[in-house]
Amino acid sequence: CLTKFFTVMGTIKQGILGGFSGKVGTVVGSSWKGISYMRGQAQNVKNPRTAKQVAQRDKFSLALSFIRPIQSFIQIGFKTYAHRQSAFNAAMSYTLKNVIKGTYPSFTIDYTQAMVSRGSLAKPLNIQKLNNDNEIAVSWQDNSGTANALDTDFAMVLAYNANKQEAVYDISSACRGDEGASLRYPSDWVGDTVHIYLAFVSEDGTLVSDSDYVGSMTIE
Repeated sequence: CLTKFFTVMGTIKQGILGGFSGKVGTVVGSSWKGISYMRGQAQNVKNPRTAKQVAQRDKFSLALSFIRPIQSFIQIGFKTYAHRQSAFNAAMSYTLKNVIKGTYPSFTIDYTQAMVSRGSLAKPLNIQKLNNDNEIAVSWQDNSGTANALDTDFAMVLAYNANKQEAVYDISSACRGDEGASLRYPSDWVGDTVHIYLAFVSEDGTLVSDSDYVGSMTIE
């Protein structure tokens, strides 16, 4: 009877010491590229959607809604901060821990705490938001020669539209020595609130700075 049980449930391919395919008790046998292996049978989860799991999924979804539109920017901004993980994952981890506020089901994004770049490159001084027609503009004081700051460092300007979950950004149109940069925004952004961030990257791309939250504005 025992032999019959094994024959029906799992097929032994090379004698009793060989690999097998199928299920024997709670063990499943299979092979991949000629290599035999065994794994435990998956256990049924009685409650796959606990309150804690649902809350974590909501937090993750909210963080993702912020990170996804700026993913290309993040690849530069978080590349030196990512250790044994991707820049995307590093940004997600930071956002989940520091930017998502509140309790379930009322999680919110604190845009003032968000960072779109992390690194050791020196930041400029006196960063300010400017009111320019049809543009999102920022200014700063050139501090080239201080620490590792150079006038050739590129300004990385980003504007995030909180209403549409969209973003526009530029990573090379101005240098630290220019003391200012601007962004064009889509015409359908009129009436929306945008959050503005500024960071810098060295000319050779090896260093990036922490980002600064410059402020918010309503597009008119």
